Amino acid sequence: MHEVSIALSIMDIIVKKCREESCNKIDSVRLKIGKAAGVMPDALLFAFDNIKTDTIAKDAEMIIDIIPLGGTCNSCKRDFDTEEAYVLECPKCGSADFVINKGNEMEIIDMEVS
Repeated sequence: MHEVSIALSIMDIIVKKCREESCNKIDSVRLKIGKAAGVMPDALLFAFDNIKTDTIAKDAEMIIDIIPLGGTCNSCKRDFDTEEAYVLECPKCGSADFVINKGNEMEIIDMEVS
């Protein structure tokens, strides 16, 4: 369950940024996680909720936006999105010649502080 280490890293980043901005409390943090990033959102939420006690983020809500897997086919030249976690062929033409260009990301988008 590497989501615990991811949650700890996120906590380090947001607490450091909150202190740099002279804020005292983190109200929420929003993440963008790709469907193929290898992160289980429910496990990450569970880990975050358990490590936030006794921190300035103890009342913070973690919001996760799931990004679908998508790419561009080199054969038919069309972009595609899919709800699948893996792509073995272009969903438009069936070609195996494609490039995945989204769905692997994991980013902190923003956070609310007070």
